[in-house]
Amino acid sequence: MNNGSLVWEHFPAAKLEEDRDLQSEWNRLNASGSNLPFLDVAVMRNALVTFGDGCERLFVGRLDQRALAMLIARPVGRFRWQTFQPSQLPLGAMVVAKETCPEVLLDGLVMSGPDLKLVFSLTQLDPVLVARTPDTARTFSADYIETAWIDIAGDFDAYWNARGKNLRHNLRKQKKKLDAEGIVVTTREITAAEDMSSAIARYGAMEVSGWKALSGTAVHPENPQGRFYERLLEDAAGKGEAVVYEYLLNDQAVASNLCLVRGKTMTILKTAYDERAHAYSPAFLLMQEMLQLLHAEGKVRTIEFYGRVMEWHTRWTEEKRTLYHITCYRWPILKVIAAAMRRKKVAAAKLPAHLA
Repeated sequence: MNNGSLVWEHFPAAKLEEDRDLQSEWNRLNASGSNLPFLDVAVMRNALVTFGDGCERLFVGRLDQRALAMLIARPVGRFRWQTFQPSQLPLGAMVVAKETCPEVLLDGLVMSGPDLKLVFSLTQLDPVLVARTPDTARTFSADYIETAWIDIAGDFDAYWNARGKNLRHNLRKQKKKLDAEGIVVTTREITAAEDMSSAIARYGAMEVSGWKALSGTAVHPENPQGRFYERLLEDAAGKGEAVVYEYLLNDQAVASNLCLVRGKTMTILKTAYDERAHAYSPAFLLMQEMLQLLHAEGKVRTIEFYGRVMEWHTRWTEEKRTLYHITCYRWPILKVIAAAMRRKKVAAAKLPAHLA
């Protein structure tokens, strides 16, 4: 694709609610590129209704009338735009044809529309899906987070024996403790759309038991986060692409993983456990049971976390890669000014507070 080859259209993002052709084009692009269920148009519509403020716009890049890139973006300051990025979306709200360079998209986006755009950013890009390329005179890419994944290959015993000694010892000890206390252990796999509402309610009860309740970020069926995930999982379950794994002690759910599956890839959207059962390591026991099941089934080949690598991730895998943001400036001088401002900010951060 050559620079400037895409012709950009733009509409209010709400048009995705009513225009079946745009919906079909979005899903076609997703299926031909990233093919991730959380980037389907139904999820975008859900996110816009739940977390949007009405200023979001849909941008469609076409070549010979065929859409090769579509994204939802919003203004984040005077003359500055970026992809729509509520925290519940693991990646930016964008679908593109394979082998599309991000700077080619940005070159047209920063010039598109009747309003002046000085800066346009694409956020939370996966280098596996959108290749990270060297910066240009007008573009600047920045690391976002490291994310982990697990390859499901071979048999579970080989995978498990490759884990750390402490993890294997701890979970073996926890299982003996549960058995000694006469606690009945069950792992439940939920896939039916009509069961997702109750699964979200139980998940929310676990989050409310922990620190997220204090921070106000806990999922609850009656808050926007809870409604978003309930709609997402119900819709995905209707297509056979949702599964919730729960770990139960005496029929009480104490750990839960909310997952989407498409093809051979599973994405763990969220994970929670009941802190009152912390002594039994329920989240780790659930992950062990999940991985044993997935190895035995052989259907899923990759588990993606799409979240910041935490210490507990490293107990399950050594694999990780860096998600990134990329920004385009309308003119090269704006990039120079932005770089100088970043350097000044970094320098100030190193000074004592009374001198900064």
